[in-house]
Parts: sequence; C-alpha cells; structure tokens
Amino acid sequence: MKIDQKQKISTPESSPATFFDNAEAAVDRLQELYSEATRFLCERFIGSLNGEVPTSRYRAFYPEIRISTASYASIDSRLSFGHVAEPGTYATTITRPDLFRHYLIQQIELLMENHGIRVTVGPSTTPMPVHFAVAQEKDIVVPEAGATPFTLRDVFDVPDLSTTNDEIVNGSDFTYPDGAGPLAPFTAQRIDYSLARLSHYTATDPEHFQNHVLFTNYQFYVEEFEAYARKMLSEDSGYTSFIATGNQEITTPDGVIEVPAKLPQMPTYHLKREGGGGITLVNIGVGPSNAKTATDHIAVLRPHAWLMVGHCAGLRNSQSLGDFVLAHAYLREDHVLDDDLPVWVPIPALAEIQTSLEKAVAEISSLEGYELKRLMRTGTVATIDNRNWELRDQSGPVQRLSQSRAIALDMESATIAANGYRFRVPYGTLLCVSDKPLHGELKLPGMATDFYRTQVTRHLQIGIRAMEILRDMPLARIHSRKLRSFEETAFL
Repeated sequence: MKIDQKQKISTPESSPATFFDNAEAAVDRLQELYSEATRFLCERFIGSLNGEVPTSRYRAFYPEIRISTASYASIDSRLSFGHVAEPGTYATTITRPDLFRHYLIQQIELLMENHGIRVTVGPSTTPMPVHFAVAQEKDIVVPEAGATPFTLRDVFDVPDLSTTNDEIVNGSDFTYPDGAGPLAPFTAQRIDYSLARLSHYTATDPEHFQNHVLFTNYQFYVEEFEAYARKMLSEDSGYTSFIATGNQEITTPDGVIEVPAKLPQMPTYHLKREGGGGITLVNIGVGPSNAKTATDHIAVLRPHAWLMVGHCAGLRNSQSLGDFVLAHAYLREDHVLDDDLPVWVPIPALAEIQTSLEKAVAEISSLEGYELKRLMRTGTVATIDNRNWELRDQSGPVQRLSQSRAIALDMESATIAANGYRFRVPYGTLLCVSDKPLHGELKLPGMATDFYRTQVTRHLQIGIRAMEILRDMPLARIHSRKLRSFEETAFL
C-alpha cells in the first residue's frame, strides 16, 4: 500500500519552549518531551503493524536544549568545558534523558553558573526515527523493508545520515539548520545509533556501562575480571553488582552466570558502582577496526577515561616477556582513522593518565623509582593493521620502528588513543610484552600458556587500580584543556 506523500503529517500535541534556571527541572522537562515523542511513535507503529491503515505520516521530534548569550565576559580559564567560546546561540538535540540524567544536570548547571543564563527546553526540528523510538520496547521489532503492508519510509521517519555523523567532533564547522552552533559533541540521532550498536556488539545494555573503561584483546582478562568482581562483591568495596553478557547480573560472590551459547563480537562486562563510578571491561578482540568500532560507540556515553591493557610485541632486546610498556607516544600505521584524524595530528600523552598508570604499576609490583625500570619501559607504541607484519620484508617497517623510537608494537593502542583524542575522552595505554619477534621469541603455544598464567592477573589489577586512582580525581583535572580545541562544545 502506498501512502499519499501530500497528506497531512500527524505529530504529538505541540509543546512550547520553556525557560529554566534549574538544571534538574530542565532535565525533567526533557524527559517529558522525550517520553511524549516515543510514546506517540510506538503507539502509531504498533497500530500500523496490527492492521490499522495509516491515514497520515506520523512524526515526532527529539527534544532540545538551547542557550543564547551576548556577553564576551571571560570565564574561569582553567576550565576545559562548561562554557561557550563566544556569544551566540547554541543548541543540542537530546535522546535518552533517563540514561544521561546526571551528565545533563551537570553540564547545564555549569552553563548556568559560568554564563549566568537560563536554558530553553522544547521540541527540536529533528524528526525521531521510529527505529530509535521503539528501541527500548523489547517486544517491538522493526520489520525489514517490504515486510509491512505499507512502505515504512512513507509513514515514519527512518535514520538520516545527515544528522548521524561525526561532523561536530571532527571540527567540520557544523551548525543546526537555523544557524545555532553545537552545544554538545553528538546529535541525538548519532547517540541513538551508537546505543543500538553497543547493545548489538556487546550484548549488554548501554545503561550498564561505567565511566571508566578498560579495553583488552584477550579473553583471559575477562576471566580474571570476573574473579576480581566476585572478590569485590564479597567485601565492603563500594562495588554493587557485576554484569555479564546477556545483561546477567550478580550481586553476591557466589552468583551464577551462565555461559552463553554464542559470545557477542565484543564481550563486555561491568563491575558497577553508584553513580557510574565502576569499571567496564571490553574484549575488543584483535585489530584496529574493532578498536575503532568499540570506541566510536562508547564515546557517546561520555566516559571519564579509557585505557588499553593488552599484549604487545617487545621491540628491544633488553625487554623480557611479561615486562610492561607505558605508551607516551604513538606511531599510527593502523590507517582506520586517517580520514577522520589525519596522521599529522599529534596524539599527546596525558599527564593525569600517565601518573595514574605509573603509580598503579608501582603499587601492584611493590617497585618504585629507578627499580621500576626493571619491569616497565615508557616509550612509543606502534600500531599496525597487519598481524603478520614480521613475515614481510623487514627493511621498511623495522627502519620506521627504529626511527620512531618504538619499544612495542600492537594492533589497537594507537587507534584507541587517537579516537580518545578525537572524542575528547582521556586515554592511555599499558601493554604487556608477550613476544619478541625481532629477537626470536615468538608467541608459541607453550610459552603463551605460561605467560598468561603468570602475568594476566597482575596486569589487570594494575589497570583496575589506575582507574580507581582516576576515579578519585576532580573531573576538571581529568578532562584537561589538552583535549579541547579553540572552537569547542560546552558539554563534555
């Protein structure tokens, strides 16, 4: 059945924009508008699937936050967020106010405090795709094209790439149709897209993600993470529950977790703490493409830090299997981000992350100062996109590795760091040497088994301890000005 494109458009009852000088009240209103829009679309969609003949096109809009300021008054220059760079009108579309409630209140309060202004909350002009409106309804599935008695795009709005992209974070001079500048790094559609992808790739719901994310490239770390979580749940640790794939949750150390018949592409686990202060571990597998995919989507949750704790090839003969590598620079030969972040953009080491990782290594290893150099080296980490690079003519790659002063090589770290830089998420890398291909120590089954048995536990404990140190830092210190441009969004 075809729908007359000239017929009327049916929308929820129009709600006027409202000024707010209280952040919590503003977020309450965002939630009301969001609920009205999703309820409207869900009801119409279910009715259409049940045989009701659509008599109009159904459309609802994302809510938005909007501010205007005419003052050039300077703000606290120590802050890297919570303010706009110059006078003008700024806006952002909003999705899932329930999920982002604490974040939104925090960011709105900073705007009000730093600029002495009110915020406006009302419907935007950006249609909400029906796919995202029904995403939280577990019993509703959007059929494939041709599976409904009507053409879906004729009746409902579907995802639109013009509002589902990274133009804001990539510095592409993004403005809304009415000329307003961006207030936040992502549009509502971009966020909804990533929330759906996260559920698919990780088999856990986005609301379980914590503010501190560890990435690894081996399942061995997952087993140790679960063991650590069970230990924490047996103590007065502040951690409240552990979430495994399939959203399985345990709150006691002897809770049962069933092994799924099929693991998701990126198995993810969450050791939860009140206020999102826990730790999420993502096994991204091997390769820069997976690293980019994971960070592309987790970035919309605005975590406070993410770290790579995986394995690497040691490039120096003085290194031993099991040694740690703290990256302070990255040689980017992964290529997956070349179009979004050119290779001439430097990826700086972040002092807050570096000191936290070094302190964690010292605590867990009981070494400090000059003695710590026996176990850990700081230097350049090279990331490549060819797992079997050592089988090619080595004259080219080895010369580049030498010129860059690289001390380790892997396939994920530079990608994760570069995307952290691009998305303004504090990043860091602590790797563990698992082989030395340039010196005849290859990763063979027997060697790997012994290595995993002795090193994984300590390495993971270091990553967790570093996150706990970062958790106790003031937010303004972690999100430093090094990650912010001179044309920056007010929201983190």
